[in-house]
Amino acid sequence: MTILSLILALALEQLRPISSRNPLYLAFIRFANRLERGLNAGEVRNGVYAWGVAVLPVLLIVVAAYLLLARANPVFGLIFTVLVLYLTMGFRQFSHAFTAVSKALQADDLATARSMLADWTGQHTSEMTPDEISRLAIEQGLIDSYRYVFAPVFWFAVLAWLVGPAGALLYRAASLLATKWGGRDDPFGRCAETVLAWLDYLPVRVTAAGFAVMGDFEDAVYCWRSQARAWVDRAQGILLASGAGAIGIRLGDALHMDHTVKFRPELGLGDAVSPDYLASAVGLIWRSILLWLVLVLGVTLAMWVA
Repeated sequence: MTILSLILALALEQLRPISSRNPLYLAFIRFANRLERGLNAGEVRNGVYAWGVAVLPVLLIVVAAYLLLARANPVFGLIFTVLVLYLTMGFRQFSHAFTAVSKALQADDLATARSMLADWTGQHTSEMTPDEISRLAIEQGLIDSYRYVFAPVFWFAVLAWLVGPAGALLYRAASLLATKWGGRDDPFGRCAETVLAWLDYLPVRVTAAGFAVMGDFEDAVYCWRSQARAWVDRAQGILLASGAGAIGIRLGDALHMDHTVKFRPELGLGDAVSPDYLASAVGLIWRSILLWLVLVLGVTLAMWVA
């Protein structure tokens, strides 16, 4: 049922993609804002309390609902699992932006490509060249593919036998709270950042290994081991270094932003990125998704045989 749930959820999300600003996400963010206003007293423990209030009741409700429905009828459990996965995954939440940037670059419409990339990444892109736009789009695509697909799938697959789809929900809630409360010099958000770092530790490395298997294995592993630590965010560094090595391109490096040049570490080996490599990045992500589905299917069959 695990593999069937994943396939149905991915198919449903392709047919009717859910927006990152859907009512459920927005309601959760508003609730997080209220918790921060009410509980943030500048201490780490306040963030721990807020995280527990925001996440644990939702997880308990989902687990209870899944167990009740699955016990009543396995089909009900399957439908509920697909619905939760549909709401917590989001391949189309980033792929449509990636496609829009790619089409604009192919049409030599630099202004549209810059505007689309700025909306997607939230960064200033008005001074970027086509190659810099392509480089940043591939970086964001690799990171978003992990956040919206590989990490939720990992925690769903690991915990499905025990709590149904609650693993995917746990990761999505933790990611939203870390984005909302983290990234500031505020002890309140430290718990959310720490929990997400724990949840990222294994799936980031499994995803990077998948990139290596489905691309240039030697270069991906070499870049992962020798370059990832130079990136500010270690988890993102692992993803980007392995992805760049797997595709055979160089990511990172300098970007023209805010009337200056933003210098970043270079990741990867091989060619400088051009718009032609956007399709290669999409291909790597799709091959990696198929690899994960095959692995989940293999584990499921092994459990059935056992």
